[in-house]
Amino acid sequence: MQKRLVRKHHLEKKLAEVMPHPEPRVHLEQYTISPEVAAEILYLATYTYNDIINKTVVDLGCGTGRLAIGAVLLGAKEAFGIDIDSLAIKAAKANARKLTVARKTNWIAADINAIHDHFDTVLLNPPFGVQKRRADRVFLEKSLEVGYRIYSLHKSGRSNREFIKKFIEKHDGRVTDIFEMKMAIPKLFGFHTKERKNIKVDLYRIEGETYA
Repeated sequence: MQKRLVRKHHLEKKLAEVMPHPEPRVHLEQYTISPEVAAEILYLATYTYNDIINKTVVDLGCGTGRLAIGAVLLGAKEAFGIDIDSLAIKAAKANARKLTVARKTNWIAADINAIHDHFDTVLLNPPFGVQKRRADRVFLEKSLEVGYRIYSLHKSGRSNREFIKKFIEKHDGRVTDIFEMKMAIPKLFGFHTKERKNIKVDLYRIEGETYA
């Protein structure tokens, strides 16, 4: 049964309550996804594609839990978040309690390769590979292994799009849509020169080989 429509601005306000990582590490590219972009992704997944309501959801590299928590707020049956950083997982648990979704969220402090179950929907805001080349490929491979429908955020650009589409197809996935977005990145690290920077990103909607 379809849940009532949640207004996007209300979802953004709730997601803004999710605290970011208290001690982000540059080599892990720990940028918390903005409430605006998180709400846009979740809104598309929920109301355009029906990939959230009453679905099992996993957020690979969940950080402090914004996407997984948002999925439950929109009606996911259950959401899992996994991150290699135990401090991020601790914050995600606190955020889930704060937003009263703890009973439907599950948090795992481990490498993403610890996940072997299958999920209706995979959400991910992976490292873009700026600090460590090809870091995002590991996340894409795992998402195609465990998920039927996938929403993955990547650095924008024509050459990047061509590469990612070929990579997904090589691993038996299919890109159904690409959405252009802008995401605000706050000043987090010493090499950042601006208090806030907007970057262009692409959201890929992907269907895995075992799409049902």
